[in-house]
Amino acid sequence: AKRFKELTLAQFWNKCRIFRAVPDFVAQFGINGDPEIQTNWDSKGTLLDDPVKASNVRGTVSFAKISSNSRTTQVFINLKDNDGLDGYDFTPIGEVVSGMTTVDRLFSGYGEVPRQASIKSEGNSYLDENFPKLSYIVEAALL
Repeated sequence: AKRFKELTLAQFWNKCRIFRAVPDFVAQFGINGDPEIQTNWDSKGTLLDDPVKASNVRGTVSFAKISSNSRTTQVFINLKDNDGLDGYDFTPIGEVVSGMTTVDRLFSGYGEVPRQASIKSEGNSYLDENFPKLSYIVEAALL
């Protein structure tokens, strides 16, 4: 959760697109729309996996990863109970305590089509040109 807090304080999430929204599974975000900012955060290295102490139930937030100990800035919100992810060490770091009706309305028409490599290299200009209907975070803050 420390990295999530650092990203929030740095205003990293502002204008981040929810680039992967798979109905009845997850909504994923966390590639900054400015490639320079993303590169800076990627250079900080990856996070080690934390032990799973809670299940990936609807509304929980977990860091995304491609292999063990590879978490960086991407997170997802579970749109349903995804306890099958627990065995792959996807550790919930928080939960949506209000607003899941908004999360349920995130645009999912592009599915998994946006290319993460293109988002990292071209930022929001790639997404705005090719995926203009994506939902995005206007501003995130700690309460």
